[in-house]
Amino acid sequence: MSFLVPAEDAGMFEEDLADRGYVMNLTRLWAHMPDAHAGLMGLLGLATDKLGLSVRDRGVLVTACASALGDSYCSLAWGAKIEDAAAIRGDDEGLDERERVMAAWARKVARDPNSTTEADVRALREAGFGDGEIFALTLYLALRVSFSTVNDALGALPDAALRDSAPPAVLDAVTFGRPIAPPQPL
Repeated sequence: MSFLVPAEDAGMFEEDLADRGYVMNLTRLWAHMPDAHAGLMGLLGLATDKLGLSVRDRGVLVTACASALGDSYCSLAWGAKIEDAAAIRGDDEGLDERERVMAAWARKVARDPNSTTEADVRALREAGFGDGEIFALTLYLALRVSFSTVNDALGALPDAALRDSAPPAVLDAVTFGRPIAPPQPL
């Protein structure tokens, strides 16, 4: 569900059905420009490959970034995927030092990229990131901000299935953004 009439793209829908068992609301939105979605996902993949990010790493980055933006959809989806609400809440409880540094960077990039400092970059280096990786990390976050902005601006509601798949701690932490969609037929 979004402000736009859902578009249909059989390939995108089939992929969602195979992966999740339902078609995501954001897929119905991005089906208006499948090539743009593929291009954005391709760039995210390049950054992920450069960094060697695990699913958990990406989850920490996305939940910290999305929650800083007030994006309930990505916060719920990735919070459910990694079954952790720490980066959403912003307390980072249970995150290791590397994850805390990544979450702090994600929040700063999302909220106010002009507020970053050399000390922030130094913290990333001390956490083991080289300069090329810091660039890739920042690119990844900037692309996630773009993705969230399109979804949020066009009214994409978090999928009803997230109500069942997200742990209670994640559901409780997401007190911002758009509400979870009511159940929809395929």
